[in-house]
Amino acid sequence: MSEINPPLRPSTIEETGIEETMLLNLVVKAMYTLGLDRASTLSDHVKLSPSIVTTILEEMNELALVESRGLSGSELSSELRYSLSDKGKSWALDAVQHSQYIGAAPVTLDDFCDQVYSQRVAVEHIGPKVLAENLSHLILSKELIQQIGPAANSAKSILLYGAPGNGKTCIAEAIGASFNQTIFIPYSIEVGGQIINFYDPTVHELAEEFDAEPDTASLIPRGKLATDARWVPCKRPVVKTGGELTLDQLELKYSPVSKFYEAPLHLKALGGVFVVDDFGRQKDSPQAILNRWIVPLEREVDYLTLHTGKKFPIPFDELVIFSTNIPPAELTDEAALRRLYYKIEVPKPTREDFVTIFKRVCAESDIEYSDSMVKFLFNERYDKLKEEPSAFHPRFFIDQVIAMCEYYEIPLQVNKETLAHAWRNYYVSYHA
Repeated sequence: MSEINPPLRPSTIEETGIEETMLLNLVVKAMYTLGLDRASTLSDHVKLSPSIVTTILEEMNELALVESRGLSGSELSSELRYSLSDKGKSWALDAVQHSQYIGAAPVTLDDFCDQVYSQRVAVEHIGPKVLAENLSHLILSKELIQQIGPAANSAKSILLYGAPGNGKTCIAEAIGASFNQTIFIPYSIEVGGQIINFYDPTVHELAEEFDAEPDTASLIPRGKLATDARWVPCKRPVVKTGGELTLDQLELKYSPVSKFYEAPLHLKALGGVFVVDDFGRQKDSPQAILNRWIVPLEREVDYLTLHTGKKFPIPFDELVIFSTNIPPAELTDEAALRRLYYKIEVPKPTREDFVTIFKRVCAESDIEYSDSMVKFLFNERYDKLKEEPSAFHPRFFIDQVIAMCEYYEIPLQVNKETLAHAWRNYYVSYHA
């Protein structure tokens, strides 16, 4: 599998594609708010080469925005220090009023789109071995895995449905973990003179081969000195949201105080996996959420709008996985369901699978397994009370038994009495 080519480092202001005034404003704000006073430290912060920053400082000097404070450092590595003049401080205050963004220099929308297309999620092949490794902690039928594999590798939308507690969320997370390529995420994007903050350390995981922190280094690996430091090398993102998702969260978020934008979660998932867990439990109807994504899912392009009214297209390249315990026919109409490319039912475990899960849970908790445990649950509980087993039940019941024994300070005992206690804690409303 070939590597994703990183964006090349610009050597001039023109090659950044960003207006010089915007770059100058970023530098002057960094000097004013952070106290940075040298080309090297400013370069580390705005993620542009020292030569570009020096060019900007020279322009600021001509505009009487800065004053030279002499050389600093050792004889071999000395460099000029700068301080803002009164005019420069006034300029900085005006720049902060216009936008409080003081991070890395943005990339252009065109450059962003080009990079997204070059690192499409479909470029990475997920084979049976990789997927099997990531699903190995689950007990799934061979037929189900055979359904999941092609769906994950296709990078098309997936609907995982079935009764709660049988591994749908875990399957979605395992699919996300199966992607291993390094892609490049911009710190921010410039659109119509506005800045959209994009890189999010709570969502984007730094690639292992880059061991520097993104806020203290340029993230340029050995042998790749031409890499544009405005881009962060990350693993393909896996973004998960649930019942809290609203339609508003799928739009750009503009702060009237800071006066810049935050990219929505599904945009931060570009090049990776976006999981909508508990689909159908959101405040907005499933139909409304799917209607919002009809064009993105079919045409692989989304449209976002700035507060200025400017509307612009952006690539929609991600594997979207919906997970629900609501029957698909009750979620939405047939036309909307048709747009979900793969519909995969995650069934309840068979009795044989339940036993396998129970044995695994016992082993993890250092408990000696006995067939009598499962026989009691099926004969005296599931069969007699006409309840269906779930894959998460063994872990729930064993945890309940452990908690009970610890509370009473008695040896760990998994028997009819302790399992009956665990059962009551799950089926509290209708079975003793």
